Amino acid sequence: MVKENMKIISYNVNGIRAALKKDFIGWLKSANPDVICLQETKAMKEQLDLEVFEEAGYIYNYWYSAQKKGYSGVAILSKIEPNHVEFGTGIESMDFEGRNIRADFDGVSVMSYICHREQTVRD
Repeated sequence: MVKENMKIISYNVNGIRAALKKDFIGWLKSANPDVICLQETKAMKEQLDLEVFEEAGYIYNYWYSAQKKGYSGVAILSKIEPNHVEFGTGIESMDFEGRNIRADFDGVSVMSYICHREQTVRD
């Protein structure tokens, strides 16, 4: 169930493992969002100790990594359980780089997306 005043933050961490060494968890606890979208995680879920996020209250965490290690990647961490999580776009040329993840809550969809630097957004 979505809170009336849901706090959502988007953050390009430029490497989650490096961010964790720089007290990302301390910052996360201080900012205290209900949902945080991360970009450029540059790590696979298996490379992380997910307990640090769970101990900070983000028991629902979803990671979508690039096939190439240390590249790209997005995540959504949440204190609220989403109704549905969509990994990727269904477009193979985009999905192998782990650039898009969406979480649907009651009446709200939250997306963590990295636009490729050579990609343009068109109508």
